[in-house]
Amino acid sequence: MAVVSRRTFVKTAAACAAMLEARSALANPLGLPVGLQLYSVRDFLPKDYAGTLKQLAAMGYQDVEAAGFFDHSAADVKQAMADAGLRCVSAHYALAQLKPQLDEIIHYAKDLGLRYIICSAPMMRDPSRAKGLSWNATMEAVSLDDWKWNADQFNEIGRKVREAGVHFGYHNHFVEFHHKEGGVRPYDIILKNTDPHLVTMEMDCGWVVIGGARPEDYLTKYPTRFTQLHVKEFKLEGWKPGEEPVSTEMNQGSIDYKSIFAAAQKASIRHIYVEQEAFPDMAPMAALQVDANWLKNFSG
Repeated sequence: MAVVSRRTFVKTAAACAAMLEARSALANPLGLPVGLQLYSVRDFLPKDYAGTLKQLAAMGYQDVEAAGFFDHSAADVKQAMADAGLRCVSAHYALAQLKPQLDEIIHYAKDLGLRYIICSAPMMRDPSRAKGLSWNATMEAVSLDDWKWNADQFNEIGRKVREAGVHFGYHNHFVEFHHKEGGVRPYDIILKNTDPHLVTMEMDCGWVVIGGARPEDYLTKYPTRFTQLHVKEFKLEGWKPGEEPVSTEMNQGSIDYKSIFAAAQKASIRHIYVEQEAFPDMAPMAALQVDANWLKNFSG
């Protein structure tokens, strides 16, 4: 029997411990790093950007997706992420920002090291039609022709972003599924009219459900189109379509993530992010710790 030296034993044990720790920080059952969409901490980042990131890392988050950089340079954000031990993988921009500022946004993304630039909101071909409307009313007023135009914009933007070595994608809300014309869902128009090589899809599972569709169905039918996933939770008992859904912590609401994750395992998901948009039940940081623990320990 081979004799193992004390030094070799200690080194091997340390390596095994590090491997187990790394595995424990991955989101089950997809085996991906635990991620957070930073819109969840939009009230904290402007007050203490670096400190908030460190708090999130201490909770077990590894990947983050930005929703604004609060006037910080790419170099400053990159340093803050490194100091916290986080990876900023992706960032959200509305189409109304992307169209006039695309070159600047691409430059920032390259400097920061982003893998994805994601369009978080469409727009009307004639923006004057949205004057005086709320955000929800504006989204409901986007016509099928507008959605086809949006798809064309996504292809054009996606080509430029791809040429820069970054991926471009689209993040849904509820209206793409809820609002139909002639039985046609706007989301189906986006999928049909965008080039898969230029436009990937980031599925927000919670908003798909609120829109009246099933995330599982889309993940199963279009497994190669989806590379990023948002998970959020709503209390839907007594809720009616058209009403504002009540946000809550993961595993405290009504969405069947066991079924969603089963479908996602067969799709092309590369990153997964918790997003909690409101905190009616507990303090935000406490809630986000609950969310992180749920994602790390998910077993169905």
